[in-house]
Order: sequence, then C-alpha cells, then structure tokens
Amino acid sequence: MNKNKIYFASDFHLGIPNLKESHDREKHIVRWLTLIEQDAKTIYLLGDIFDFWFEYKKVVPKGFVRLLGKLASLTDNGTEIHLFTGNHDLWMKNYLTQEIGLVIHHKSKIVMQHGKKMLIGHGDGLGKGDYLYKLIKKVFTSKICQWLFTRLHPNFAFSLAHAWSMSSRNKNKKEFISKEKEMLFNYCKKQQEINPIDFYIFGHRHIPLELKIDHNATYVNIGDWITHNTYAVLEKGVLRIKKY
Repeated sequence: MNKNKIYFASDFHLGIPNLKESHDREKHIVRWLTLIEQDAKTIYLLGDIFDFWFEYKKVVPKGFVRLLGKLASLTDNGTEIHLFTGNHDLWMKNYLTQEIGLVIHHKSKIVMQHGKKMLIGHGDGLGKGDYLYKLIKKVFTSKICQWLFTRLHPNFAFSLAHAWSMSSRNKNKKEFISKEKEMLFNYCKKQQEINPIDFYIFGHRHIPLELKIDHNATYVNIGDWITHNTYAVLEKGVLRIKKY
C-alpha cells in the first residue's frame, strides 16, 4: 500500500493517573499506530506524549516500552516521526533521536504537506495572556534551572515534577466556550494577518476543535488520548479529525 497519509496526535500523558490506566492507554495508542503504519508517510506527535519527561546524562524515565518499541519499529521501516515537545515533556534532549530516530522540535514549525501550508506545534504559551506560565516556562527551559534539576535524585525530582504536572494538566482542560475565549484561536487569527497559511494544528487544549479563521484557514486542535482518543489525518489536501 502506498504510504501517503500524514497523521497528527497529541497529549497521551503516559504515566498518569496510575500504572494500570497508563498501560491501558499505551496499549490503545500502540494498536492505533499499528493500524496506521500501513499508510502513514509522516506522523507528527504534538507534545505531552509523556506526563513528565526529563533526561539526565545517563538516566531517563522508566516505562513506556510498548510505545517506544512501536515508534522505533515505525522509523526502522521508513515512517518519518516528528515529536514536538509540550509543557509536560519540554526537557527532551537527544535520547529519543539517537535510540528511536525521532525528529525532536522545541518550537512550533511551518511545514508543507500535500500542498498545504501548516503551522504545527503543541500550542502552549502562544498568544496573549497566561503570563505566569510563560515566565515559569522561561525559568524551566533555562540552562541554570536544568543544571540544578540534575543535581536532585531522580526519585525526588520526578515526584516533584509529577505534582506540578497534575496542576498544569487540570488547568489546560477547560471546556470550550467560544472562539473569542480561545487563546490559541486568537493567536492563529493574528498570525493569519501576518503570514497566511492553510491549517494551524495544535494540541494542549485536550478538546478536539475545528474553527474557521477565514475563508482559507482553519484552526484545528486534535484533542487528547485521556478522554477523546482523537487524532487528525491529512489526505490529498483534506484534513479531518477522527476518533479511534
């Protein structure tokens, strides 16, 4: 079968709320990846794949072997996989690139696929507002902060990080009210005035959304795999949100 479809998924949050539920979700995701591998040319994972991720020089979080093994198999067989870091797994370095072959992105990126120009990324910290989070992100991504974090024992460091992750995750799951209340929609609308494109594709909000910006452009949020099990697929220039 010709591999020509482009897939997008986000917000797996593997690791929460407990080992059993995380394993069940991971197995479900792996079944989805097995289903799409026959026609997936490229897969974009748009952040918060793990509820927390940090790479020490010689230590990474244990677990997630089903997903990591499946991703390695996909890249070994020629599927290109891009992973955009989210606010929960922003401390990725080169482990997943060296061991699995993923292409890691730390910022949103404009790409061309099937003749469509798309801005894709996790979506955190974009647009006006949420200034406290933007400040915290600057601190967390500083080299000094990362160096200090590596001085902590992993058992203590990961427990501390998971407590912060729970607070951050709950904040991002607010229900949709209107276009005007959507920070990412307003960001996309402003960007469309500066550099028109076809699709703005993000995660982070945990709810599937398709909102028209103008006659040509659409803001798409692909939801999550905690509640919705949704993803997006681009085929022949048409983008659709689907549920697995």
